[in-house]
Amino acid sequence: MMEFALLASGSKGNSFVIVDGTTKVMIDCGTTKKYLLGQLNDLNIQVEDLDALVITHDHSDHVSQIKHFKSLPIYAPVIMDDYDTFMVRPGVCFTIETLRFTPIALSHDAMNTTGYIVENGVEKLVYITDTGYINEKYIDMLKDADYIVLESNHDVEMLMATNRPQFTKQRIYSDTGHLCNEDCASVLDKIVSENTKMIILAHISEQANTRNKALQVTVDMLKHHEGDMHAGLIVCAAGQHEMIRKGIKDEEIDAGSVSDTIHLESHSNDSLLSTNTEK
Repeated sequence: MMEFALLASGSKGNSFVIVDGTTKVMIDCGTTKKYLLGQLNDLNIQVEDLDALVITHDHSDHVSQIKHFKSLPIYAPVIMDDYDTFMVRPGVCFTIETLRFTPIALSHDAMNTTGYIVENGVEKLVYITDTGYINEKYIDMLKDADYIVLESNHDVEMLMATNRPQFTKQRIYSDTGHLCNEDCASVLDKIVSENTKMIILAHISEQANTRNKALQVTVDMLKHHEGDMHAGLIVCAAGQHEMIRKGIKDEEIDAGSVSDTIHLESHSNDSLLSTNTEK
């Protein structure tokens, strides 16, 4: 079974690790050196244990610690200066040990921003952050994933009420910005199925959103799927600096001490079974 850990998620840094047997791959390497290497250490993973580093795009919150991974094969949709890079192109699959990666083109204000569908022959994981929208042509490819990491960046009203410059608000809200809660939920409405076991709402703005808002919008959207969803589907909202993991070190899903988690039961008339908002 596929295992994974989201190490960091948000404008201050992003990183994700997938483990499949002896295969270990990191997606993005943002945040600080101390935090990133510390989180890997908590998972009993050293840099030299990783088989590759996969990059989504070259914004600093996704690549700031790349120099610490220069010994690894690096897969990226752009040439990373001073690093040997295997070029990633939408629709052109590549394999890292037991994992097959299918890149998809996203819409963001960075060159060739890419999301990934990761498969091991048994399970499927979708990893998408930093996009203003998702092209309809990819929806069928994204369906039926066991695990989905999808950005739910902002609440539109909260974004517009911030004291950020107008051009920044427009950038975030635009088709080359970030998914709002409603757009994230709309995508999930199209791709969630009875196979889906876990959804992580990612890249949540600390100024223009709350995890509870992101969770509620998604849960409200998914309620009409109750009869078609995996019993015990878990939807969780990631904080900036926390670990959300499944399977690595622990048998049970660990949503971290500061995560908000909603469990959906397909056989229940009340989808909102429990909410953990421990701080």
